[in-house]
Amino acid sequence: MQKSYLLPALVLGGFLCAGMIYVGQNASSALLEMKALERTVTVKGLAEKEVKANIAIWPINFTEVDNNLPKLYDTVQQKTDRVVAFLKEQGFSDSEITVSLPTIEDRQAQGYVDPNVRYRYSAKVNLSVYTPQIDLMLSTRKQMINLVKEGIAIGSQDYENRTEFLFTALNDVKPTMVQEATQNAREVAEKFAKDSQSRLGKIKSASQGQFTISDRDSSTPYIKQIRIVSTLTYYLND
Repeated sequence: MQKSYLLPALVLGGFLCAGMIYVGQNASSALLEMKALERTVTVKGLAEKEVKANIAIWPINFTEVDNNLPKLYDTVQQKTDRVVAFLKEQGFSDSEITVSLPTIEDRQAQGYVDPNVRYRYSAKVNLSVYTPQIDLMLSTRKQMINLVKEGIAIGSQDYENRTEFLFTALNDVKPTMVQEATQNAREVAEKFAKDSQSRLGKIKSASQGQFTISDRDSSTPYIKQIRIVSTLTYYLND
């Protein structure tokens, strides 16, 4: 009886061994294929572009002093009207010019009065020009010396009162720049693949990155530099 069961058991064992070998070979082949797919290269592609700002925000301010408050208001109003008229003469429209209420300071109301201060009241006048006319704004700024000749001392362009230049048409240049960055990244990847005796495969993953807009330099803040860095990962094939 034991011999009659031995042969079927041996046959069954043989099938099991063969099956395990077959499964092992297939698993090994699948593992090799997976490892081949894991061969990748990650590269970065850069695109840069210089553009001119399309919006300028130009603050204009001046200060008046007097010991007579009503007289100070009259002077402020007259000079404010003159500055607005001057801007319109240069070619700016009413919609581009904003006039804020003057800030009046009573120096005697502060408690301590500096004996060297000759005038009790001080009025600071703030205007601003919001315009897409960049060239006109730049040329007009140079002509502000004419107002000084009329007794209107326009404040200097310090940090707090500096002109701000903006570029708001990023969507117009985005597609081209993304394409350039992607092409740049592919060229780098192809060189790497060639140097490693491989062939460049499909893209595994891609990250567009963020666009940055900065001044080209401190002397020409109206010229902007746009920059984008894209990161792409490619498969490598033998």
